[in-house]
Amino acid sequence: MPKKIEIKNLDLFYGQFQALKSVNMAVDGNNIVGLIGPSGCGKSTLLRSINRMNDLIEGVKIRGQVLLEGIDIYSSKLEIYELRKRIGMVFQRPNPFPLSVYDNVSFGLRVEKFKDKKKTAAIVEKSLKAAWLWDELKDKLHKSALSLPLYQQQRLCIARLLAVEPEVILMDEPCSALDPIATMKIEELMLDLKKDYHIVIVTHNMQQASRVSDVCGYMLLGEMVEFGRTADIFTNPKDKRTQDYITGRYG
Repeated sequence: MPKKIEIKNLDLFYGQFQALKSVNMAVDGNNIVGLIGPSGCGKSTLLRSINRMNDLIEGVKIRGQVLLEGIDIYSSKLEIYELRKRIGMVFQRPNPFPLSVYDNVSFGLRVEKFKDKKKTAAIVEKSLKAAWLWDELKDKLHKSALSLPLYQQQRLCIARLLAVEPEVILMDEPCSALDPIATMKIEELMLDLKKDYHIVIVTHNMQQASRVSDVCGYMLLGEMVEFGRTADIFTNPKDKRTQDYITGRYG
């Protein structure tokens, strides 16, 4: 049985600069994967490689494989639209569209030319409930999403992903623009969502990684230094470089 996500000997270059160096990683089960490491170590680059967001950057070259249930996502067997439907992404700052709350959540359905209004309404409600927003926004569905506070905007972006039923959710520092209370809400939401989704999160916050992730990878200068159970990474790391980072001696 193939892993949900498996990365094999992944190299990535921005022009002449090598940002990822022979990265290997395998994820299975409904786990939250945390990627940690100092700024510029390749965490976000690796995350964007999992749904080919790096394709949008000129001069990027990739070697190695990123497999989704055994299929190389960089092969012609998997269309880019289908890939990004199966693997959605939440960015560092919330990016709601300049549309109503309802139209934001139903946007992906309209792209797919889904025309059943009754079912669309049901999916919007289900997605907002899954993102813990229904009670807060059920009377504000036609309000502009841009008028919402940041903490609601971020959960709205998650609801927008859930509406198209992804299998994997990538989160690139989803709490960096949020206050501690809003951060706690997002963390609780992640723990709830992992029942149904595979989640990979990049975070600079080691405490956050230790709280929410099941498995964790420490990256340094484009390398995956260590990857394993979060409890082991934080309490009994195998590599001295991981130990130095966890204890604050480096980074």
